[in-house]
Amino acid sequence: MKISTKGRYGLTIMMELAGKLGEGPTSLKSIAEKHQLSEHYLEQLIAPLRNAGLVKSIRGAYGGYVLSRLPEQITSGDIIRVLEGPISPVDFTEEDDPAKRDLWIRIRDSIAEVLDSTTLQHLISYEGDAKQDNYMFYI
Repeated sequence: MKISTKGRYGLTIMMELAGKLGEGPTSLKSIAEKHQLSEHYLEQLIAPLRNAGLVKSIRGAYGGYVLSRLPEQITSGDIIRVLEGPISPVDFTEEDDPAKRDLWIRIRDSIAEVLDSTTLQHLISYEGDAKQDNYMFYI
């Protein structure tokens, strides 16, 4: 399974919001500038995250977005499923060879287990050898 820019940038948005928890709303413009991303593209990604109840929008001059739950209550699996759809390395049917089908199911379940056990809190708490401005994803 390959995660597209939707999933990667969606994780970036959510990690930024998690890192600024308690500081008030964060604008997409500030996230886009910090990570050198298109603000317009981030606007397209935030809508499904809001519709899924993962973020709330705050209107006004100092508005922006905040997490709707605590970082330890939102998993990377929640985010990836909203932006990428179901987690599956390949499409398979009941007619497929049972051995291959079992392999695909085990791979799918392993990926889902890692994504579902990795919270935003885990991601923002990770400290590698060198702290960088741009996030490196270790899932």
